[in-house]
Amino acid sequence: MTKYPVTLKREGSRVLVGFPDFPDVHTYGDDEPEALTRAVDALETYLMAVIEDREPIPAPRRTKRSQRSVTLPALTEAKLGLYRQMRAAGIGKAELARRLHCHLPQVDRLLDLGHGSRLDQIEQALLAVGKRLTISFEDAA
Repeated sequence: MTKYPVTLKREGSRVLVGFPDFPDVHTYGDDEPEALTRAVDALETYLMAVIEDREPIPAPRRTKRSQRSVTLPALTEAKLGLYRQMRAAGIGKAELARRLHCHLPQVDRLLDLGHGSRLDQIEQALLAVGKRLTISFEDAA
């Protein structure tokens, strides 16, 4: 799973969250758990804009031992992987729709981080670009 480092800073009664990898992305919460939950939402919103602008998804920098981080949800990770593989293969959304024998809005939903796509649909899309989805497990933190 992809982890992006965050910075936490108490300001008054709120906890502010920043991303060293994305200086323009910020959010806050009333306490640390709420701030970290909102951080995932803020990060996904930013990444949706990156996809919409057809830009590369920046890889996270290494998290330092004492630094906090947020982990992207598995479905988000799968969608970002599909997007990265499409870019690497030079395949646009229209071409993917053609390969999947579907309409363009269906591909748009596959890449929409806010849409609850089914994993089997992402698997089919990855196969259409010559890749296979794999899943691994690790100890919880």
